[in-house]
Amino acid sequence: MPFRSSLANISAALTAGVMLLSSHPVSAAEDSLTERGKYLATAGDCVACHTTPGGKPFAGGLGMETPFGTIYTPNLTPDKATGIGDWSDDEFYRALHEGIGHKGEYLYPVFPFPWYTKVTKDDALAIKAYLFSLPPENAPRKPLKFMFPFNIRTALLTWRTAFFKPSTFKPDPAKSDEVNRGAYLVEGLGHCGECHNHNNLLGASDWSGKLKGGQIEGWYAPNITSDGKEGVGSWRQDEIVQYLKTGAAPGRGIAVGPMKETIHDSLQYLTTADLGAIAAYLKSFSKSETYKPLDTAQVDTASAGAGAYLSNCSSCHGIDGRGVKGQIPALAGNGLVTAAGPENVIRVVVGGLPASGGYAPMPAAGAALSDETVAAIVNYARTAWGNAAPANAEAGQVGTLRAKTSTLMLPSLASGCSKPEATTSLAAGINQAGVREALTGVKLTDMLQRIDDVLPKVKSSDPTATNDAIVNAMIEAYCPIVLADNTVPPTEKSAVLGSFGGLVYGQLNNIEANGSPKN
Repeated sequence: MPFRSSLANISAALTAGVMLLSSHPVSAAEDSLTERGKYLATAGDCVACHTTPGGKPFAGGLGMETPFGTIYTPNLTPDKATGIGDWSDDEFYRALHEGIGHKGEYLYPVFPFPWYTKVTKDDALAIKAYLFSLPPENAPRKPLKFMFPFNIRTALLTWRTAFFKPSTFKPDPAKSDEVNRGAYLVEGLGHCGECHNHNNLLGASDWSGKLKGGQIEGWYAPNITSDGKEGVGSWRQDEIVQYLKTGAAPGRGIAVGPMKETIHDSLQYLTTADLGAIAAYLKSFSKSETYKPLDTAQVDTASAGAGAYLSNCSSCHGIDGRGVKGQIPALAGNGLVTAAGPENVIRVVVGGLPASGGYAPMPAAGAALSDETVAAIVNYARTAWGNAAPANAEAGQVGTLRAKTSTLMLPSLASGCSKPEATTSLAAGINQAGVREALTGVKLTDMLQRIDDVLPKVKSSDPTATNDAIVNAMIEAYCPIVLADNTVPPTEKSAVLGSFGGLVYGQLNNIEANGSPKN
């Protein structure tokens, strides 16, 4: 969703579940309604925007940056003074369906009512039943910080007249039940177009650019129409399902930025049937190109971009851009690389990636490179190996996105390595195994034995933990050690952390293959 902050720690509250309030025994019908509402609220990703990092779920207060100022999300718990406890069924439905609040005020379209308008009244009231089952939290809403005239809600009438019309979803009788279910989720609660549609200068979704891709928070939400070049037309339905469930699909790419958050907080909890329905709808959606194929037959392999790629990227991704199956993602044909906008590739090169989908963590290779060099690498990757994307990355754009990029793989004094990826049990296991003490002061050239010593203890602390989680937990533990090591130049800290992550990933694979660590 546009303008939202990173909320990776919220899903812990979501997965832990929420205690139901009940002054009387809950009937089977009530329980069924609240469970259905919880599922629908999850499909709508409501918790992501209505929870502050470390705050109570659905109590609001998250500051959302927009081109017109900052707006803080409201409290959705049933507190009567500061939440929605005195809202009627009709008032709640009107908010979703018409974008009109409890007191008749126009709601800002940061709340995605242009999509939620398609949700049926029965589903809307199921969501309300779930929200009313939550513990009430006294959490007054922070005042709006919009510039004039956007701070005047009545001014929204012009926007609404131009860009919004209430309409409940109606199934297409010519389509299958599966495709219609997918359309309902994509066009309604999933509000996929909030990111994947083009937007005009007033922040309104451009329906003529429906699902063709759009910019969001310095990221690029790619084309997800059935186009075979940019979109999902060449993906199998099961590949789309796997991507939506896990954030990775072999040979297709890895979710980054807001999409990774959406999968983390919402999509991974949907049923396989619903994810399949979403995939079926996207596959059936009319294809639409964002750009025309380019002639890449004469790629200049002697260019600055080619040279920089060979020096900094080819050791992992290969000279041919094909990566290593199951370990290093291919760049050739990768949808993240070939999207119309270069933002995602720039941010990955600059900030790296944690371990995900069974793939090795990617170091922040561009952290020590100039903006011009990063732009050259990105443009080379977007036009080499048959990739026919525009070579539109620019040095100034790299500089802007670099300032916005903070990841676990990009340690800095500003972030303080504060990007936790470890589960509670893994964090406890790392402390009990004395991982930080074992790794402090050890050079990378002597690190394998120390990793071998601590990995079995970390794995035994949480036998259910995935290798991805263990790698990321170990990186998190090592990050402050690198940050505090004055013998490592600041420009090399990200590279050291990336190399460490690669060592842990490799040793975990050795354990899996051979039953014990192996040098």
